Amino acid sequence: MNNVLETKSYDFALRIVKLQKYLAKEKQEFVLSKQILRSGTSVGALIKEAQYAQSKADFINKLSIALKEANETEYWLSLLKDSDYINTNEFDSISPQIKELLKLLISSINTSKKSLND
Repeated sequence: MNNVLETKSYDFALRIVKLQKYLAKEKQEFVLSKQILRSGTSVGALIKEAQYAQSKADFINKLSIALKEANETEYWLSLLKDSDYINTNEFDSISPQIKELLKLLISSINTSKKSLND
């Protein structure tokens, strides 16, 4: 993997896959775990897809969708914590990763928009 955003989103997706397995097997939770699996893994897929965007505007659009998915994933993580499916330590272990991805995506989108307007 050749860029920080791609690497970090892939590593995060792996953690989400493991979290979903844990929730399904250990907690017998199947609805929220499917939601977080879908949104949490789509972040990296959209970032990967953006690398082959047809234009700068398409690139920005794909990263913007990834940002929405990351934001949704942060919501599901909070809900899992507040509903006691994951404990505070588990939440505190994964939460910084999604916050970092959100910051990186916002920065990438803003940089791309600026270069589009220049």
